[in-house]
Amino acid sequence: MGDLKNRGALGVGIGWRPEIADAVETLAGVDWVEVVAENLCADHLPDSLARLRARGVTVVPHGVSLGLGGADRPDAGRLASLARKAEALGAPLVTEHVAFVRAGGPLTATPLLEAGHLLPVPRTRDALDVLCENVRIAQDALPVPLALENIAALISWPGEELTEGQFLTELVERTGVRLLIDVANLHTNHVNRGEDPAEALASLPVEAIAYVHVAGGLERDGVWHDTHAHPVPRPVLDILADLASRISPPGVLLERDDHFPEPRELAAELTAIRTTVETAKLTKPAKTAKSEETAGMVKTAQARGTAGATEARAGTVTAAPSRPLLIGAGARTSGGPMPAVAPEVPPLPRTRTATSAPEASPATPARNPSGITASDRARQRVGLAQAALLSALVAGTPAPEGFDVRRLGVQSRALAAKRADVVARVAPELPEILGAGYRPAFLAYARTRPMTDGYRHDALDFVEALLVAGRPEDPAAHRRLTAWWRDRAGIRPPGPAARFAHRVRTALGRGGAEVAGP
Repeated sequence: MGDLKNRGALGVGIGWRPEIADAVETLAGVDWVEVVAENLCADHLPDSLARLRARGVTVVPHGVSLGLGGADRPDAGRLASLARKAEALGAPLVTEHVAFVRAGGPLTATPLLEAGHLLPVPRTRDALDVLCENVRIAQDALPVPLALENIAALISWPGEELTEGQFLTELVERTGVRLLIDVANLHTNHVNRGEDPAEALASLPVEAIAYVHVAGGLERDGVWHDTHAHPVPRPVLDILADLASRISPPGVLLERDDHFPEPRELAAELTAIRTTVETAKLTKPAKTAKSEETAGMVKTAQARGTAGATEARAGTVTAAPSRPLLIGAGARTSGGPMPAVAPEVPPLPRTRTATSAPEASPATPARNPSGITASDRARQRVGLAQAALLSALVAGTPAPEGFDVRRLGVQSRALAAKRADVVARVAPELPEILGAGYRPAFLAYARTRPMTDGYRHDALDFVEALLVAGRPEDPAAHRRLTAWWRDRAGIRPPGPAARFAHRVRTALGRGGAEVAGP
């Protein structure tokens, strides 16, 4: 990877986390870092990141909350925040995910629910149309190119119309977006959904790759959990080797989010990644006619996108950055604006699935007296399907038809466990006050209380629910929890009347959720 770095690409990097900030600064061979965008304030960067930037280390913001695969258009406030962070970091690109993270709301006339996690989008024509439009909105709002990551999934949508390779290839062709390929996620999908990593790589437009993620996980009860908290296993490195034998990745990054090891173990994993890539490059096969054709389509789509989006919001031409942004396969020089309008793509035949509806015959065009566009109808179909799935996962409503009920249960428990873990991190006083009772109490709360906002609000709602129920019973712990809630909520803790009103609202909310569910 050393010679690749010398050509101006990213090189080998590691995910920057506050828990390992000191280690990241001292690790040898770290060419760049990636940081979770939502954990940053653009106006006050952590000192460690500032020092890394002063040394010339590239910092890439990695978003997790846009939900570009969701039915709603991207939130302008979230996009503006991500743009400010990219500018503050001097980042050459920003990354996000092919996923949805929330569902419901006005579009579907159902309660707005937050997953607190990345969930897979259905690989249907409707979902692809929605994703492409959302990507173009994001590209127009961001000051640097965007790359999207394939995600790991425990569940599969019934009635999918496209493979992941077909879905991502058409996404790239229509928008010019780059790809962030997570080889650990390919392994996860191999174990959980039976998808062959080699076939997936063969079908992907690898020439559009901006960089690669590598991470560890563990298998439990026949299900692979992409934990980012365990060492990188051999099968993940084998998939990385397969990818690197096909194309020289511009960058490879080690992700670690929990159970952080000693710095020497992180250094050993970075060495294993570098060795895997360098060894695979020696066995790289000659390009086939198919790979040349794919590369040509990707370059054409990205060139169209760059040339077709030169008009900024003010109607002026956006100048390219003073230094080239060497991202994408073969260190493709980029940095111009991303496409505002998708290239023309011939429509493919559509089949009916759980997430698509029949279309009107050309001979009898559908009437549209309300002014609702085809895009709006596609968004509503996708929105209803995603809301039904998320409601089953976090609100206990019946499973939508065609899903594996056992897998939905695994995913539901995983979402609740992650909520408990993240709330414990953002509000570490709660496990301290509640002791061993924290986790069972939170999981019981999560079974009936879906998350409707961020994790900090979730912590406040959890504590309010405990206090309303008169818990904890220990007087000292109850006083400490009351003081914690009062300090953060800014109002008095709930009294008897408020507790009664809360119980009524909760009961009505549960009833409403059951009516609105699938």
